[in-house]
Amino acid sequence: MNNLITLDEFIIQRQKDFPFATGELSGLLRDIGLAAKIISRDVNKAGLVDLAGRAETAANASGEEVQKLDVMADNMLISCLQNSGECCGIASEENDTYVCIEKSSEASYVVLFDPLDGSSNIDVNVSIGTIFAIYRRISDQDQPCQLQDFLQDGVEQVAAGYVVYGSSTMMVYTTGYGVNGFTLDPSIGEFCLSHPDMRIPQMGKTYAVNHSAYRKFSAPVQTFIDECIDGSCAFRYVGSMVADVHRILIKGGIFMYPSTTSHPNGKLRLLYECNPLAFVIEQAGGCASNGMQRILELGATELHQRTPVFMGSPNLVKRVEALHNAVSTEEVW
Repeated sequence: MNNLITLDEFIIQRQKDFPFATGELSGLLRDIGLAAKIISRDVNKAGLVDLAGRAETAANASGEEVQKLDVMADNMLISCLQNSGECCGIASEENDTYVCIEKSSEASYVVLFDPLDGSSNIDVNVSIGTIFAIYRRISDQDQPCQLQDFLQDGVEQVAAGYVVYGSSTMMVYTTGYGVNGFTLDPSIGEFCLSHPDMRIPQMGKTYAVNHSAYRKFSAPVQTFIDECIDGSCAFRYVGSMVADVHRILIKGGIFMYPSTTSHPNGKLRLLYECNPLAFVIEQAGGCASNGMQRILELGATELHQRTPVFMGSPNLVKRVEALHNAVSTEEVW
């Protein structure tokens, strides 16, 4: 216990790493940590307090079925971020557009988040998570935040991370200076440093993909999956992006959500899921691509933009890219 470092202590110690060390970014990370503790508590007792199952809302902004815990997590993150005064605007996967925070309109940052990734797994008690990204605003600080503040390339993220609610609750984040993981100790109610300087294995031997959609994948993706099978790669797939990427980060391998004939632009959101997790993976020594281009360099044109994604150990991601580059666009399908 003498070497115990809490999330708050770690953030304060690392504040000197930030180019704009005003304390706002440190405060935002602590606010997200607080929201994650409350969400973790409610996730763990969802079946006891009628938080499992579908919400009354028919669908979210992405057209997906909304769960009661989706609504709870979204409201909790919004509340914590609005009350802190550390950010000028927020955007959530659950909502159609961004929200300006009037009382902190001069703040320097905007936050984007997927409040509860993998929520379809809630009723069967499978790991789910929260994903977040923080950008420094580019609009004038004497005006409310603008859409352009949210539609920045992933390389402009100043911090990003995720919280996975599994056998334990763990928060993993980066500010561009490596990746660190914190496990929630419920006995003291604090996230404590448990995985310092996380590094992804460079040569992965596992792959995560929705195999049921194999016939809908492009030829390069099918070829890659066949190579994984022939090369005795282990198949591991939870169906929750946070849980699957967390496994890949620790154990090595590749997470894939390719385009399909029914979703030619992919299905996962660039701003809420792919950019923040790509930032984490790259900071841990891995790669993240849409099959042809680095995820963090994809231009964003709308809040709910989708993209194919391949992320994980460099040997596997680079092989996927090589297979895509070997064929022309006309030959892919």
